[in-house]
Amino acid sequence: MSWAHRDFCLNGHSFSSKEELVLYAKKVNDVLYNFLVDWFSADDFVAVQTSGSTGKPKKMLLRKAHMKNSARTTGEFFNILEKTSALCCLPIEFIAGKMMVVRAITLGWHLDVIRSSSSPLFGITKKYNFCAMVPLQLRNSVEQLHLIDQLIVGGAPVSEKLQECLQSLSTRVYATYGMTETITHIAVRPLNHISKNTKKSNYQVLPGISISKDKRSCLVIDAPKILDQRIITNDVVDIISKRQFQWKGRFDLVVNSGGIKLHPEAIERKLAPHIPYRFFVVGIPDKVLGERLVLVIEGKLDCFSLDKFKNFNTLLHPYEIPKEVFFVAQFKETSNGKVLRKETLKQVSNNKSNLDL
Repeated sequence: MSWAHRDFCLNGHSFSSKEELVLYAKKVNDVLYNFLVDWFSADDFVAVQTSGSTGKPKKMLLRKAHMKNSARTTGEFFNILEKTSALCCLPIEFIAGKMMVVRAITLGWHLDVIRSSSSPLFGITKKYNFCAMVPLQLRNSVEQLHLIDQLIVGGAPVSEKLQECLQSLSTRVYATYGMTETITHIAVRPLNHISKNTKKSNYQVLPGISISKDKRSCLVIDAPKILDQRIITNDVVDIISKRQFQWKGRFDLVVNSGGIKLHPEAIERKLAPHIPYRFFVVGIPDKVLGERLVLVIEGKLDCFSLDKFKNFNTLLHPYEIPKEVFFVAQFKETSNGKVLRKETLKQVSNNKSNLDL
């Protein structure tokens, strides 16, 4: 079959034509149906929408040929080729869900598409070779994760606490690095099954991907099989080798406090084991320092032990200690669970529940 791999199956069904597949997809859900109509159209491009985690959501056009190349690269890297059993529990509105379908069609997977939910493995008894989730889904699926051989996690960072829960599992879990523009992941980082002496594994780029960094130390991606031109990101990295890099944080989140440049994500990784709630570190305007570092915690001040703050001077460099702590009832976030810092910070200005350090 020129339109799909001969081994491709969807929800246990095989199809003799793309028209038959599209008609069946209509019974599954309208989003899958609409995507397959676009996928099998004469157009060379597919319109996709970004999640809006680093800016306003926007639509962009991706080449179908590039999406197929991305699928083949993933298949080669994870050794998940024809007859791989896979579960799609991500919304097909966005690129991550779309690419699960494209991989299945291109590589010949046996794909099951289910309704996207925060607990996708609830009630599932079937075992799968491969699956993709966001961290919220992973957190709610740890006890059932033995049903999955290999799992990729993207859309938002995986917390240190959640990563600890993965260490004794047989499932191989990987954090992914990528974006809509790169047609999902171009690099992955193991979250378990790593050496006990390795505190933090590096990201390893997939085949056909070349990396470098610009004058800001931000990652530059060259991937001619999936990109028309190289992408210059806002992610500050250390290049470990031609195939590996370590992510440090977002350039646009760097806080310049009194001339000292601070990386909020690096500070958050130090604090993560000691704060039992969701939180983030951010800079806010300051007349003297230019920006002052503050800590924003999801919760109430009276629910948080003040003893926790006494340890900050042993965990952090003096410059890294937040000057103030704010508490908000609930973080603003994207549909895939990534915290919207700027939107959440707007709640802080009207919130008197704070603590000076």
